[in-house]
Amino acid sequence: MNPAVGVDFGTTNSAIASIDAAGKARLAAFPTLGQALAPVFRSILFFETDVDWVRGRPPASIGHEAIAEYLATGADGRLMQSMKSFLASRHVVATNVFGHNFTLESLIALVVARLRAAIRPELGVAPPTHVVAGRPVHFAFANGDDDDAFAEGRLRKAFALAGFEQVSFVPEPVAAALHYASGLDHDEIVLVADFGGGTSDFSVLRVGPEVTDDPADASHIIGTAGVGVAGDNFDARLIDRLVAPALGKGSHYRSQTGKILEIPPAIYHRLERWHELSLLKTPRMMDSLYAYRRDAREPDKIGALIDLVDHDLGYALYAAVEQTKVALSRGDSARFSFRTDSVEVEAPVTRDEFEAWIQPDLDALTSCLDGLLADVGLAPADVDTVFVTGGTALVPAVRALFEQRFGADKLRSGDFLASVASGLARYATRL
Repeated sequence: MNPAVGVDFGTTNSAIASIDAAGKARLAAFPTLGQALAPVFRSILFFETDVDWVRGRPPASIGHEAIAEYLATGADGRLMQSMKSFLASRHVVATNVFGHNFTLESLIALVVARLRAAIRPELGVAPPTHVVAGRPVHFAFANGDDDDAFAEGRLRKAFALAGFEQVSFVPEPVAAALHYASGLDHDEIVLVADFGGGTSDFSVLRVGPEVTDDPADASHIIGTAGVGVAGDNFDARLIDRLVAPALGKGSHYRSQTGKILEIPPAIYHRLERWHELSLLKTPRMMDSLYAYRRDAREPDKIGALIDLVDHDLGYALYAAVEQTKVALSRGDSARFSFRTDSVEVEAPVTRDEFEAWIQPDLDALTSCLDGLLADVGLAPADVDTVFVTGGTALVPAVRALFEQRFGADKLRSGDFLASVASGLARYATRL
């Protein structure tokens, strides 16, 4: 018998859950860098430069093993993360790793296959062939329904490559709502706010013991909306303000015609998105960076950027950004610190400054949320509960958006990965 399994493949983290004989959702556990077990699997790959292989494609370290290898080798190889963010892009098809061509689907399949294999010790059976998988309401950088359908098709292919013969997709906030509803003894209208790395999704649903949870019956889904704004955008604001100037943003170079021109801002747009940082490491782009350094008014800054890109130091950069975001969620100020052999950035930052920087992103979230309520004809008072999930929900300015509209007493929160994965597994029991 094929077990009921739900997979939440995320931009940063992933999870897989099954339903046991007692009807309880069980998440597979994975070791972390400290070797403690957690229901979180990092959606990350690392190809080490010096690993030999006889034939076929170069081997990849996956999840926490990828991070460990990346740190142990001094970033000597290719680190790949945030692959989910590329799904809607028709321009990102494949990448060459040490002479072997990997499609985006095949890279994602490596992560999904490891998740699939992990369910075996949980159930004592062979890895499952059927799965209910989560998907955002709108994929990151999707411009319309065609892009969303294209992205879902690529994700379906990746799951097939990983060994899943049958895949059913469910919007992630709908799965989170089902997880929340499993503990209710009465019906409610719930707004689920699902904050991921690349997208933020909102769904309004009727949930509870009297409401059907048959995935084929969408009558309980009152409305959904999504926007390509989430934690990655907040990271980008910190990098733009604190790091990019130290790496040459806003500085100038002398062109071959003798004109003084600004270093192209597009370079720093790549820097701000950690899933795009590796795109700066193409031979053509690296040649351009060396040329800019040669003619730059501040060559040391461009040299620091080259060092960051050439040595794949994006993980360390974004770890420093994440630490700063967490500190600003807990206190009124923090100190951003990022150091390499060629660059040192030490800067104080206050919560007020950070909130001013992310105001355009907060406005986009507000517009999406208010637009959804208007579309379904509900006032905030009509919503019984607001269930928020994801690390971005911990940012005080984000939480304030919901407290101001619905009141703090209506807010509930949960572990995003556990919520979505277990909800997906519950859907799977109905198929």
